[in-house]
Amino acid sequence: MKLAAAVSGGADSVALLTLLAETRAQLGFVLSVVHFNHRLRGKASDADERFVARLAEKFGLTLHLGRADVTAKAKREKSNLEDAARRARYAFFRKLAEQGLFDAALTAHTMDDQAETVLAHILRGTGIAGLAGIHPSSESVHRPLLDLRRGELRKYLRRKKQTWREDATNRDTNRTRARMRKKLVPLLVKEFNLHAVEHLSGLAQRALEQTLFMDRLAAQLFDQTVVRDGSALRIPLAGFLHPAGSEQPQDAALPHALLHKILAQSKAWSGQVSSVHLNAILRLARHGEKGKRLQLPGGVDVIREKDSLLFCKRSWTRLRRGE
Repeated sequence: MKLAAAVSGGADSVALLTLLAETRAQLGFVLSVVHFNHRLRGKASDADERFVARLAEKFGLTLHLGRADVTAKAKREKSNLEDAARRARYAFFRKLAEQGLFDAALTAHTMDDQAETVLAHILRGTGIAGLAGIHPSSESVHRPLLDLRRGELRKYLRRKKQTWREDATNRDTNRTRARMRKKLVPLLVKEFNLHAVEHLSGLAQRALEQTLFMDRLAAQLFDQTVVRDGSALRIPLAGFLHPAGSEQPQDAALPHALLHKILAQSKAWSGQVSSVHLNAILRLARHGEKGKRLQLPGGVDVIREKDSLLFCKRSWTRLRRGE
């Protein structure tokens, strides 16, 4: 088994690398390091890259290095900067895995990251799938530290006398995630429940179990009802609102799961779709007039036809014209 530790230079990822380096001989896997320089912080980003390179050399490990101008990428795609960075990073991991350089990349997401993600999804507006937060595994990426707290990893590094890099943007409370980390989560722990982080993480696990079950049902429904119409996807309203021939309209759970699958195959580019958008599609299906159109993030148009919904990609040209 060939594993790669995804190392940013921060405490969590350095702890992950140190733990893996200590256990590789005992557990019998080949270890390497992967680092992606997003070029978001100028000289500080380059210093992170050099720090990770020295760490890889210290442990005698191969370093897989990627770079991209994520700011320019986000502007080109008119997307959120954090989302553009994540997609660029994971695309790099996927490319390396496809080249056979490793079987899986391991990231250092912790229980604290999970709690913050669940809270962010709740505040943005989400369904059960969003409550599942960060999944333990997705494609060739695994997250083995989701049961550990951030503070535990820092204590471990101090015992090992291992340094790490601090990202100044993590302290910038103008950023939503940093404000949540510095203000909201400590407030919940101090004023409401000492175990708030653990409870949010537990909620994510239970939501994931329900999401996986609903995904299996939605996959069956997708195969039974969704048809391709050129480059678009079409679903009959009867199959969407009354799956399995039921006479009563379904609650939102199964239709939402089905919509996630349809939209994943319909997006022209990345975009955040929330429960607000999913509920708008449900309203369009139940009460919309023929010819009415919804425009969703990710370049998807949803068009109400007489007895079906049509999901089609919106071209960049039409988007720029505001159509």
